[in-house]
Amino acid sequence: MFDTVRLSPVRWLVSACAVALLAATAVPAFAQNEETFRAAFEGKRVTLKIDMPGTQEGVDVNVDSQRPVDFRQYGDRIKAYGAAIHAGESVVVTLVKVKKDAIEFQLAGGGFGTFGDDTSTTVYVHLLDKSAREKELERLIKDEDDSRRRHRLQDELDELRGRRERENRRLEEEKLRAEARKRELVADERLRGGSRFNVKFGNVVPVGYRPEHMMAALAEYVDFSNAAPDIRMPPPDPRQVDPGDDAPMPKKGMTRGEAERAFGKPVDSSDRREGSMVVTTLVFVRGDQRISADFVDGILVRYSITSR
Repeated sequence: MFDTVRLSPVRWLVSACAVALLAATAVPAFAQNEETFRAAFEGKRVTLKIDMPGTQEGVDVNVDSQRPVDFRQYGDRIKAYGAAIHAGESVVVTLVKVKKDAIEFQLAGGGFGTFGDDTSTTVYVHLLDKSAREKELERLIKDEDDSRRRHRLQDELDELRGRRERENRRLEEEKLRAEARKRELVADERLRGGSRFNVKFGNVVPVGYRPEHMMAALAEYVDFSNAAPDIRMPPPDPRQVDPGDDAPMPKKGMTRGEAERAFGKPVDSSDRREGSMVVTTLVFVRGDQRISADFVDGILVRYSITSR
């Protein structure tokens, strides 16, 4: 038998306070991060650069991927649910929610299909079962030896069965009409329910991820010019590169000509299509740095800097 370890009242109180302190400091850190995003964006208007599907599934943006948006999946959602928000429309950011590995950026309600929305288009109708008299007649016919009486019983059974089947056909037709009306209602709700971006990360939302990083991640799809004018893009992280004191740095929004004047002739160039956009990737080499820059219509929208 092992002796039970007993803590003195003082040591027990100290331990309990330590646990409570850890809990109190862990939760507010997460809440504070979310509160930063909510204060920056909620209630502000943004203008969409792409159509947004009428579903809570929205548009997934994988920030750690070379192709953040899977436009095939995007097209499937537009086709299935229609566009709740069209490119060029201005809408209000209604909710920003920070999760473990994603940030929900909800627009004009966040998309139809959230908790409380009735997405079902099925209508239940109870069809008539055999009546007690039908069952009794089936039993009597089976046991009846007199052909004339059996015939009369069969006539009565056929009449009752036909009446029930006609009523069930009427109920089925009403069910189809009700389901058609409900599909129209759900489709209309989808087009009025808003949409969202799901900004996704590999494992966890990085520590220090701020509203300006969100704006950069969504810059190709959202115009934030009227939403958060006081938010500025963060300066480059000096720990990632060593460009020298006077070396220019890439900036989102610079033109291709400005980039080539700043970094020299690219050593590699390639084009790819993302939905309706053609993305041109240029690779520059400067000292021990490799700069990969994506341009849309000649404007820098995304870049990365690595060591050679």
